[in-house]
Amino acid sequence: MRRRVVRGVAALLVALGLWQLADGLWIAAKARLGQQLIRAAWTEGRDRGTAPPPWPWADTRPVARLEVPRLGVELIVLEGATGRTIAWGPGHQDGSAALNAPGAAVVAGHRDTHMAFLRDLRPGDEIRLTGTDRRRVRYVAGPGRVVHRDRVLVRVAAARPRLVLLTCWPFGGVMPGGPMRYAVEARAP
Repeated sequence: MRRRVVRGVAALLVALGLWQLADGLWIAAKARLGQQLIRAAWTEGRDRGTAPPPWPWADTRPVARLEVPRLGVELIVLEGATGRTIAWGPGHQDGSAALNAPGAAVVAGHRDTHMAFLRDLRPGDEIRLTGTDRRRVRYVAGPGRVVHRDRVLVRVAAARPRLVLLTCWPFGGVMPGGPMRYAVEARAP
């Protein structure tokens, strides 16, 4: 009887471990597959001035391409920064300034997929943001800072375009979400 209990517990632990592994792999696979579909919609939309949804039932569409040359980062930014949207790619947060326009535009994403590069971003790094209108604005990254989610203040009124890149903190955190955010503000020179 005791062996059966031990075997049952061992089987349960293995099953839970496999489930957690599959869940983690699914998130990474979804992020990569999503960027491929989103990139195809972005390419199609460049000629029309506005990109279509990346799949028929999508409630978002590509709005910009974000590049960090030093880190080899090239991501397609989606409209909106809801939980559903940022599962597929970084999102332009509603209520912030329009991308590449005067004011502060916020682009948010998950710390363990698309926005993981923020860990390696240094002050002075070049960030390029190209809109669907093909206008590219060059930004210079400032220092990163950790702030409480209730204290993420973005001054939208500004004479020049600014870009705020935002993700959850800490980068290696085990639990998703949490109250802290990592923010990098970049300014157009």
